[in-house]
Amino acid sequence: MNKILFPQVEGLLHGGDYNPEQWLDRPDILEKDIQYMKEAGINTVTMGVFSWAAHEPTEGNINFDWLANIMDKLYENGIYTVLATPTGARPAWLDEKYPSAMRCDERGIRNHHGVRHNHCMQSPEFRDKVRIMDTALAEKFANHPGLLMWHISNELSGYCYCDTCRKKFQEWLADRYDHDINKLNKAWWTTFWSHTFNSFDQIDPPYANGENCVLGLNLDWKRFTTWSATDFMRFEIDTLRAAGAKEPTTTNFMEMFYDYDYWYMSQFIDVISWDNYPENHNNWQSDADHLLERSFNHALFRSLKPNQPFMMMESAPGLVNWRPYNKYRRPGMHRLISMQAIATGSDTVQYFQIRKSRGSSEQWHGAVIDHIGTNDTRIFKEVAALGADLKKISEIKGSVSNNKVAIVFDWDNRWAIDDAWALSNETKKFDETCMSIYNEFMHFGIEPDIVSSDSDWSKYNIICAPMLYVLHDGIGQKITDFVNNGGEFMATYFTGYVNKDLLANLGGFPGDGLDKVFGLRTEEIDTLYPEDQVSIKIHDKANRSYHSVAVHDYQEMLRDVSADILARYENDYLEGKPAITCNKYGKGHAYYVACRTNQHDIEFIYREMLTHADIAFTKLPDGIEKHSRFSDNARYDFYLNCTTEDKDIADISGLDILSGEDIDGTLTLGKYQIAVIKIS
Repeated sequence: MNKILFPQVEGLLHGGDYNPEQWLDRPDILEKDIQYMKEAGINTVTMGVFSWAAHEPTEGNINFDWLANIMDKLYENGIYTVLATPTGARPAWLDEKYPSAMRCDERGIRNHHGVRHNHCMQSPEFRDKVRIMDTALAEKFANHPGLLMWHISNELSGYCYCDTCRKKFQEWLADRYDHDINKLNKAWWTTFWSHTFNSFDQIDPPYANGENCVLGLNLDWKRFTTWSATDFMRFEIDTLRAAGAKEPTTTNFMEMFYDYDYWYMSQFIDVISWDNYPENHNNWQSDADHLLERSFNHALFRSLKPNQPFMMMESAPGLVNWRPYNKYRRPGMHRLISMQAIATGSDTVQYFQIRKSRGSSEQWHGAVIDHIGTNDTRIFKEVAALGADLKKISEIKGSVSNNKVAIVFDWDNRWAIDDAWALSNETKKFDETCMSIYNEFMHFGIEPDIVSSDSDWSKYNIICAPMLYVLHDGIGQKITDFVNNGGEFMATYFTGYVNKDLLANLGGFPGDGLDKVFGLRTEEIDTLYPEDQVSIKIHDKANRSYHSVAVHDYQEMLRDVSADILARYENDYLEGKPAITCNKYGKGHAYYVACRTNQHDIEFIYREMLTHADIAFTKLPDGIEKHSRFSDNARYDFYLNCTTEDKDIADISGLDILSGEDIDGTLTLGKYQIAVIKIS
């Protein structure tokens, strides 16, 4: 079961972005940095992320001597390098000579030089410069003993509306629709408003001052931009490989990033990494609730490649500098956030950045080494203490999760819901709905994975698919087979309304034959104002009682119900009609929740599904997270106290490899404390 990402490194990776090119005139600082890294238990750095101007100050004048010297010296001191291609930001000479490298905005207007992540990924001139740079990097550094992996660009993002991308979009559409414009017109329903196209050459991107009301076009544009970014990423990887690079590749994804479908992108890189910047100590939620959001994100990235660890490529060891309010992490929080990443499946804790920049936009962003330049700051001491903790638990390296519950999260479903002229623009909240279901399982000590409609579901006993508005081809049959073969499946309001092209499924919802699986069809979905007072009455079979639960945002009218009715509407125009159902289908059960409630108010559904699936569970104290990792010969249960209060967890038995204590009975965790219980 173990999957070791980097066998040449002893233990877990600890480090982060390092930018020595900013300090080449201060060899004393560079020398001290290595000393401090070793004191903090840092064994890896990421270099070259934004180094193009240092690599190539003028066109054709490429020199890596400074990087090679530092990389050699780091390796001599036991510190490995993740080497980046520098394409996230371009030198001024490149944009001056090759303006096509700069993006066009949503009105087709070319950007000026500056900032970062604003390159046109399809520009032939830009790609030629990238090919030269990446080839030179690979020829110089491939097979260096200190090189761990290649970091492709940085936080790929955004859209380009230039003529080159417009033409590429047309070509992509032609391929998608078999070069048959009539297929596209039918899929996009272009007879509405007389939007029919006669050729693919007539189709523009959804410009802000052009066509943006054809929903199929909008969705296909987002699919295309994912393809375009992935195509650029693959171009860089192929260039490195052609020049002799054999090391694994990654690119740093971002928190539930909206622009690109990470399910697609993740197929073409070797290791998943992402940048984790929690907003703790905020004024709208508890730290425990916020950390559950982080946990969901970790689960998402872990699930992109579920059979190996992922990497937390960036985090802030103190604070960030780009939010409306930039608060320092309180003592102990850095350790908790870092250990949460490890608990959920990361084999790394990495930071942005090792040393603070003296100037420019990120000069006040958190770092391991502050402007004061000493090793006795609070942040440095916490980083060093974490480095010591990571060594204590190094045996978990390569272990993976083995979860039996999953939540369906499709990017194009997310995009389609937001773009649909339906419901309320203020309360669709697809992301939050997925998280709330995740949180309810976590309260039972059950950690779900996050999957797509097209993922392999064979390992799961329970799958929840909230607001699965878009049904990809074959997904109705996939759900049918899952339930028929003994799976527990839960869907909600707004399920199965449209196909992959966003055409409404005829004959009632959910479409694609799912009415038989759920034993019902839906007729209406009503949007509620915040002041509307609607409730449902739930039949609690376990306690042989009834109780009322408030409904908010959405209520759906069910019809032709043959499923067992678990709750009915109590008032408003749907009074007496079914609100929550369960249908026995084959060997499994299909649940349908036709209204939005607080998940905690309908926890009986999750208890029932877990019982049917024969998955043991225990209600955890509020604010406690449990995560498990499995090696070839042991299980490691992580318990995290995400509150400032002492918490007792009953019936714990095993060795806490963090503290070295044997636990048999009640485990008590203080403020922000963590235990890692090994069970052989």
